[in-house]
Amino acid sequence: MGKLGKKARKFAKKNLPSVLRDRRKKKALFKKRYSSKNVESNVEDQAKLIDHSNERNTEVEAFEDLPLEAPFMENDCDGVVDSSDSDGYLSEDISYENETESEPGKLLEGDKCTSELMMQNIKIQENLAVQKSKLERLKRKDPSFSKFLEKHKDIEAMQNGVVFSDEDEMSNHGRDSVTEDNQGKNKGRVLTVSAISSWCRLIKEEHKEEAFVCLLNAYRAACHYGTESIGLRFQNAETFCSLIMSVLSEADNILRGLLGLSSSSYKKEAVLELKDTPQWVNVKPLIKSYLRSTLSLLDQVTDSEILAFALTRLRDSLPFFAAFPYLLQRLIKTTIHLWATGGGMLSSASFSIVLDVASIFTTDCFDNCLAKAFVAYLAQSRATDIVNNKHLQFLRNSLVDLCSLDVQKSLSKATVSVRQLAKVLQWGLRTKKKEALQRICSWEYANCINLWVGFIARNVWDYDLHAFFFTMVQLINGVVRLFPGPRYFPLRLNCIQWLNDLSNSTGVFIPITSFVLDVLEYKTVGGRGKPGPTLFFQSVLKLPKSCLKSQTFQDECITSAIEQLSSHFLQWSYHISFPELATVPLIRLKKFNESETKESLCRAVKHLIEQVEKNVDSVQKKRNEVAFSPNDHQSVETFLQFDKSSLSSPFSQYYRSVLDKAALRGSHKNEKISLSRRDKSKRKRGDSLINVSGHKDLDAVNGTKKRVKRRAPKA
Repeated sequence: MGKLGKKARKFAKKNLPSVLRDRRKKKALFKKRYSSKNVESNVEDQAKLIDHSNERNTEVEAFEDLPLEAPFMENDCDGVVDSSDSDGYLSEDISYENETESEPGKLLEGDKCTSELMMQNIKIQENLAVQKSKLERLKRKDPSFSKFLEKHKDIEAMQNGVVFSDEDEMSNHGRDSVTEDNQGKNKGRVLTVSAISSWCRLIKEEHKEEAFVCLLNAYRAACHYGTESIGLRFQNAETFCSLIMSVLSEADNILRGLLGLSSSSYKKEAVLELKDTPQWVNVKPLIKSYLRSTLSLLDQVTDSEILAFALTRLRDSLPFFAAFPYLLQRLIKTTIHLWATGGGMLSSASFSIVLDVASIFTTDCFDNCLAKAFVAYLAQSRATDIVNNKHLQFLRNSLVDLCSLDVQKSLSKATVSVRQLAKVLQWGLRTKKKEALQRICSWEYANCINLWVGFIARNVWDYDLHAFFFTMVQLINGVVRLFPGPRYFPLRLNCIQWLNDLSNSTGVFIPITSFVLDVLEYKTVGGRGKPGPTLFFQSVLKLPKSCLKSQTFQDECITSAIEQLSSHFLQWSYHISFPELATVPLIRLKKFNESETKESLCRAVKHLIEQVEKNVDSVQKKRNEVAFSPNDHQSVETFLQFDKSSLSSPFSQYYRSVLDKAALRGSHKNEKISLSRRDKSKRKRGDSLINVSGHKDLDAVNGTKKRVKRRAPKA
């Protein structure tokens, strides 16, 4: 038998049964030779090796499971639970009983506001409760009597005893009877516009609290309309809208009038001082019912105008939330959700409440607002394609305003957040894993950097943020160097923009010309390609490979580089060292201009070169006239400060023209993007011709074929 080939030996070694049997025998022999001590030592050695390898990798991989909002998650909690089981309805007899668990029917001692008529109403209610308990016993004993009651339901409707109360101290026995009576009372009631008008008239002219209670109960039913079964019905949509608008417009003024507070009082201490007075005991259920119902309205309504109006009116009642911590937490959660997901007036009105809550109430409220706002901001940033850049920029600016209320506390959170960003960047630089690169080149990561850049730019002159500033510069430089390829030019340009913003706000020189010129000088191997799709670098971070050889991509790179380079030159155009700063960029710009073939881009680069050279000559002439030396730092800093404040130099005017062209270019791109979306929607409409059975509408298809045939001779 001849010798087996290489492949056959490999196959036999792996798969033949005889080889496997021999392998099992050898394993058994080796197991007998080794003693238990040797086995234990080998296990310990392997464990040590694993521990050493884990120690090397924990620094890189320990943060993989931590989200970027982890520093804020510890404060993102509600913390306070509502202790009341009431569903929000008020007693319409205005007795305002203070029912405790031990004495549910006893009135509050010293309540001089209770009149004889109210006492009679209380006795009637007690009698009705007794009669109702008797009827319940009869129902259980006599089935024929319960059938009789089912036939005559109007008898149950006449039992208008105690209705829902919103007091926290309400007993379980009273609450059960209240629930049953309210269902009988509201069953079949139809609310009309005339009833709402009469209640409003009684409240304004005669100051009837009974009418205000009826109005709040109807308002509570309207705010929960569609979410739970209620007996109250509305005549039409006009009645519903009239009720909502009336309560939102007048409730705050009425409640302040009942408490004796002025409309200009906006301090929570004024409300807290009234908590121990008998007057507060009477008005507290009204305030709580109004606030709870309005918060439920904010959760149910989808119309942005109604939500903005409700938030505007609720902002006037913010001091009342000091007495209800649970409702305050609900308000923070609801307003931040509307701020992040809404737009326009709705987002502005929501964030106005968030700012007021963070500034008026305790530091815990500020921590809660900051944590929830940061988490909501990053949640909106997780989209792969940011469509609404204006809204995201508004979220960033408003969150910077919130952080500026308490800079020291925000700085501690920002430092931890940037440390987390740096760990992710270090992970990417060491491993170059796909997961790490995707996490860095994401809108969540980019917008987090953008947020802290805005925070530094807003507060660097009032607080000591220089250590945080240098950390941010190192982080952004690391991101730029991690992604040198052309597909990441949008991310690279964003980083250059952040460095420009930091330099402008702090007055510290940051070298960015090499980053910009690398983008400007990029050229494909095959020269200019065909015109590609419209690109908008501000809405993407990574480009597809198909766009790299297009003419549109190269044009966008050049124009974006000119904008960033002009912004950098503008900041230092009045500095005494501007001629030296512009020397190397001018050499590279001239070299690029000589190799560029497109006339429009050559014209733009040539215009930039001319303006920079003019500014160099101007600074050089004025520098030759001064008498101080470079060591005189005070004189160097005051060089051309008057010209800088006036912004009258030719380069300043050139930069304004660059900004105008960029804005015009952005508007044209937005129009093209909207047109492309319309075309996609038309294609979807064409696809909708397919029937449910899967066959196309033959008439529509034949019609399109006829139209194509008619157009063919013209072509």
